[in-house]
Amino acid sequence: MGRRRPGTPTLEEVAARARVGRGTVSRVINNAAGVKESTRRTVQRAIEELGYVPNLAARSLAGRRADAVALVMTEPDWRQFAEPFFSEIVSSLGDALTDTGIQLLLTLVRSDAERQRFLEYARGGRVDGVLLMSVHAGDPLPDMLAEARMPTVLLGRRSGDEYVSYVDADNIGGARSAVSHLLQRGRRVIATITGPLDLYAAQCRLRGYQEALASAGLEGEQTRVAQSDFTAESGRRAMAELIERHPDIDGVVAASDTTAAGALEALRAAGRRVPEDVAVIGFDDFPLARRTEPRLTTVRQPIEEIGRAMVRLLLEEMEEGAVAWRHVILRTELVVRDST
Repeated sequence: MGRRRPGTPTLEEVAARARVGRGTVSRVINNAAGVKESTRRTVQRAIEELGYVPNLAARSLAGRRADAVALVMTEPDWRQFAEPFFSEIVSSLGDALTDTGIQLLLTLVRSDAERQRFLEYARGGRVDGVLLMSVHAGDPLPDMLAEARMPTVLLGRRSGDEYVSYVDADNIGGARSAVSHLLQRGRRVIATITGPLDLYAAQCRLRGYQEALASAGLEGEQTRVAQSDFTAESGRRAMAELIERHPDIDGVVAASDTTAAGALEALRAAGRRVPEDVAVIGFDDFPLARRTEPRLTTVRQPIEEIGRAMVRLLLEEMEEGAVAWRHVILRTELVVRDST
């Protein structure tokens, strides 16, 4: 049962005719995302020319697919789930999976016991792959999944030495562009409000800030750096601390739009005008950035592209197996509005 009749075209023959990989043919047959329209047409033409008929019985027996992937959030602080970043990413991943027939299952993993339970759940065949987000430095879950040969893609990375497949934004370049913009506007006493520094993205944004100041020949004083947890309240608190330490601050780069919104409130409470007295830049370009007063200049993360890339990499690993780890870094873009 499941064998092809002699002479019946194979998946490999279709791939050779279309000059694509076997996994690409499989994704076209399954109407999966991540295939260019021109490639899809080429594969469909090859299928028609060869008279290829997918062997559904064999696929069912061999695949034993769950037709589900898990989106695992490892953020230990419940407050973080109210931030726009999480809802935007979940939406982009859901959109990318819309035409695949694959369900997106959301789960929270925040302790060693929960990691072990999830690993057993995943290894039990209940999901075909895992998407991980908000992974902090030292989290062993990506390593556990890799050892179990579970297709896995991270949003961001734990460190510069990450080996598990990931999709990330150019956080260093984005922060550099923000500082360069402030320098071009004549600002010279520039501070930054970081995110949690056990997140590599926050480390990279701090590094980009420091590199841009160094390139301009300006001293980046440690006391001009305040830490937040990406929330508005932490942004208000950090900005108040910075004003107290350095009353002459004339520019601020915040590690998220939500943090920047909190900083705007603190500046308003201190009687500082934005941008006349202090220019403010956020990071993300969520809808929030267009609703602040003044509207927020920010570094745009390509959230939709991140979601599509994560799904594409995961589908490739699910279909073809992990022959190599894939690392994708997407460009950021400075969006200039009224706060600078």
